Order: sequence, then C-alpha cells, then structure tokens
Amino acid sequence: MEAVGIVVLNGVMATFVDAQQMSLDGLDPDVMVTATWGLGIGTGLLLALAGVLLLVVAVRDRAPGRFTRILLITLAVVHGVLGALTVGLVGWSAFGFMMVVLGLLVASLIVYGEERPPAAGPDDRADQAGPDVPDVGGAATPA
Repeated sequence: MEAVGIVVLNGVMATFVDAQQMSLDGLDPDVMVTATWGLGIGTGLLLALAGVLLLVVAVRDRAPGRFTRILLITLAVVHGVLGALTVGLVGWSAFGFMMVVLGLLVASLIVYGEERPPAAGPDDRADQAGPDVPDVGGAATPA
C-alpha cells in the first residue's frame, strides 16, 4: 500500500509542478516533472520489492538474506528520517504512521535472529546422538 501511495503522491506533485510550470533555480520544469515521476516510480518499485522479499521470507520461514537485510535497513533509515521530517510538515498522525512502518521493518530484521541451519533429515538423526548420549551405565562417554 505504501508503494502505491508514494507513486500517487509523487504523481500529484508532478502534476502541480507541470500545471504551474514551477522551476527551482532555473531548472527546466519538464525536467522537474520527469524527475518527480522517476523518483516516485523508483521509490514505489523499491518498496514493492521489499514487500515481495518480506513475503518470500515469511513463506520460507527463514531469516532474510544479505540483500534483503541491506534493503530493509536502508528503508528503515529512510522511514526514520522521513518520520522526523513529517512531524513539522504534516503532523503527528503522519509521524505515527511512519514510526509504525519503521517498527515493522525493524521487527522483520530482528524476529528471525541468526539464520538457522536446515532441519535434520531422518538419516542425520543417528549422527546427532554423538558423544553426549549416556551409555548403559548412565555416565557420558568422553569426547
């Protein structure tokens, strides 16, 4: 939902820039419109990719890989900075939304902790018995 919202928000901003022929320090308004659309679509795709990767992590029930962790950390930092900016510009409700999303991103990073090894198959159970299994007399065998 956030990815769609970002694209729509940037689309509205691009429409206003185009309708009013706004310029920043002499930049061509058409370049600003294109850049606004590009930033909105790029950010939306990045957020959608993060959502898909989190869905894959949830379905596989394993910790996220290196690329997914880097993406989630980057998005968490961006949400923290944008959350700080939204307090003054938009208000506390927008700040609360940004902090909820930040909390969910951080939770997705720490819920799994370290990556778990794959579950042992039926042939591996005998190998797990190892030297810590007590013998008939009840004493553990030395390693």
